[in-house]
Amino acid sequence: MPELPEVEALATDLRSRLVGRTIDRMQAVSFAAVKTFDPPLGELSGTAVTAVDRHGKFLDVSAGGLHLAMHLARAGWLRWRESAPPAMTRPGKGPLAARLVLDDGSGFDLTEAGTKKSLAIYLVRDPAEVPGIARLGPDPLDPGFGLDDFVAILAGAGRAQIKGVLRDQSNLAGIGNAYSDEILHVARMSPFKPAAMPREDAERLFEAMQTTLREALERADGLAASELKREKKTNLRVHGRTGEACPVCGDTVRQVTYSDSSLQYCPTCQTGGKPLADRVLSRLLK
Repeated sequence: MPELPEVEALATDLRSRLVGRTIDRMQAVSFAAVKTFDPPLGELSGTAVTAVDRHGKFLDVSAGGLHLAMHLARAGWLRWRESAPPAMTRPGKGPLAARLVLDDGSGFDLTEAGTKKSLAIYLVRDPAEVPGIARLGPDPLDPGFGLDDFVAILAGAGRAQIKGVLRDQSNLAGIGNAYSDEILHVARMSPFKPAAMPREDAERLFEAMQTTLREALERADGLAASELKREKKTNLRVHGRTGEACPVCGDTVRQVTYSDSSLQYCPTCQTGGKPLADRVLSRLLK
């Protein structure tokens, strides 16, 4: 799933390609992906793009006083095309979900792999009309967001596990499964640790969050959409690396599996050498 660094890089790339250009049409191929009906996508035709922004994991293309908001979900992606697309012979078949075409034929395709379709497209007059954007917490890299703000979020979460608190978009906008694993590894903190923690621990976690996200942003800066997935996967320390050696201490990276996701961590770095209980695996072994 694209998270804050990748979505920011996509927004930067699209900004350089779209702002000042005229939209010829926006076509929905998967109608289930379009979550709004008023205004219709057809109202984008003939409008000029004025801005491209990011709200958490949402992309926001502004044109003609409207906002085309897109959430790529777990398996969605954006692919830029330099030339006019071929005619669609079998709409609804394959990964293509929607297509934006500029007046010279270039533009981008929104695609989604797999059978579980979660990619979402909204056309609204105000980004706050999108429920997922309206509920977003602060952006962790916003210049106005500081340690005291972070400590207040953790205190409000109480005994909730810190991994889930970092991923909850109403707490912090843009952090997902991968970067929450990475942040906790840098902070040398268990994903099961309660969010309400001593201030010195919160400060260590805040610094790890800032460092991890900013370094990922720097690596992604200037990369085209086609390069972002590889860049992210190559530089992850523990996420997605179950069974591999921890790059810090050499211990084996472990995994905890849930019904629809998993987390990865290093026992030596994060849990005092103690493996965490894998609830799904435990049930299978009974």
